[in-house]
Amino acid sequence: MPDSMAEMLRQDMKCEGLLECLHGLKDLDRECFETLAESDERLTVDEIAERVERERSTAYRSIQRLLQTGLVQKEQVNYEQGGYYHVYYPADPEEVADDMQRLLNDWYAQIGTLIQEFRTKYGDEVAPQAPSEM
Repeated sequence: MPDSMAEMLRQDMKCEGLLECLHGLKDLDRECFETLAESDERLTVDEIAERVERERSTAYRSIQRLLQTGLVQKEQVNYEQGGYYHVYYPADPEEVADDMQRLLNDWYAQIGTLIQEFRTKYGDEVAPQAPSEM
């Protein structure tokens, strides 16, 4: 991730970069999300781990991060003889996009407030005058 906003704006960013930028997700999180989005069915953690070629526990941690951000949802499937397991699927893209827009709007408002504080704090100070030419 770039060190500054200026660097970020100079980069060629793809829509998947929003996952990292807005939610602080890692490459594996993006890969797990894409795996779910490309699947025609809901997947278990074991199936996701197999497709991204990672250990089950590593894939599980990634899925948990995706759940926390609201990018992925889970459903419990019950066995007839008792017990259950979970399957995962991507959240509705429209809802995810709306959440990202709200997050961006909140960030924009906060940055606007900080810029105004900067103007107030430093705008009243008079810049030092250059020595006059003799």
